[in-house]
Amino acid sequence: MTLKPKKRILAIDYGHVRVGIAISDPLGIFSYPLVTLKNDNNLIKSILKIIEEYEIEKIILGYPLKENGEKSTSTQLVDKFKLKFESKTNIPVILFDERYSSAIAKEKILESVKSKKKRKNKELIDKYAAAVILEDFLNEQN
Repeated sequence: MTLKPKKRILAIDYGHVRVGIAISDPLGIFSYPLVTLKNDNNLIKSILKIIEEYEIEKIILGYPLKENGEKSTSTQLVDKFKLKFESKTNIPVILFDERYSSAIAKEKILESVKSKKKRKNKELIDKYAAAVILEDFLNEQN
């Protein structure tokens, strides 16, 4: 049996200052932290460039709900970003519960990164959080 490669899935961990980006492998099995972008006027353009470069077919956007499942101020920022982003692309954007993704990302970094300085790097945490969101989504699909 030969697995047919698909286009990749991109995950976004949207933050007010930084935005973590992760992508799947072409088979949609694994997630990889890719980059952390500044949340500035070039953000959408930068994401669109990644979408083109990696042939992205679907976007997973982390949805930061409170622990009790209610919306927060961060959730409202993500809702606004989603509307703005969807106006620039025809690729489906799927909201996905991201509760605990940053905490899980920090644990993964502690396990794999030896340098204390690197472990505290917030950019590293953001892209790993995007990878955790994507990993959870992929696991749920399979």
